[in-house]
Amino acid sequence: MSLTGLFLCSFLIVHMSGNLALLKSDGGQAFNEYAKFMTTFPPIKVMSYFTYALILLHIVQGLAIWLKNKSARPVKYAARSKGKNGSWASRNMAILGIVILFFLILHLKSFWFEMKFGSIPYVDYGGGKIKNLYEIVVTAFKQPWYVGIYLIALLAIALHLIHGFQSAFQSLGVNHSKYTPIIKILGYIFAIGVPLGFAIQPLYVLLFL
Repeated sequence: MSLTGLFLCSFLIVHMSGNLALLKSDGGQAFNEYAKFMTTFPPIKVMSYFTYALILLHIVQGLAIWLKNKSARPVKYAARSKGKNGSWASRNMAILGIVILFFLILHLKSFWFEMKFGSIPYVDYGGGKIKNLYEIVVTAFKQPWYVGIYLIALLAIALHLIHGFQSAFQSLGVNHSKYTPIIKILGYIFAIGVPLGFAIQPLYVLLFL
């Protein structure tokens, strides 16, 4: 669970960084060329299928852990002592995971499926025709309801990461009085910074394009 989670953290950084091309004022050229590279370069294509497999594995692992914990204590605590039973995020990782899963399905349907199988128009920047995914993304992010769902999902991801990033290192045995506080700080920076980087993209499109 920890290893798949940390790998997916690296995926989030790459995905968020690449999507920042949406912010360039070039009519979508940088984003479309990035999208083409990510979907046609053979090593990236292999890595993408590996990532899909790890996402599914992470989901299955999460559900297995949740069911195991639930069966271990079928009766809830009569009262919760603040701090002793963990944070709200740590107690509700399964719920956060389900929210993220539903968003992931919507997200893949809106963009990945359209890129692969949809009738996306083509654009030519002088090097041959490529699919204009930028137009699809802008159309989606121009809809306030979609941006609202996107931001709610990012909040769920942030809460999921706040607990998951730190606990991953602890599960791997990295639990030291010197290093654990640093990992916690890095965890908060990562859990806030990455979702914030994603959130800037739909808000920029909705408010300024």
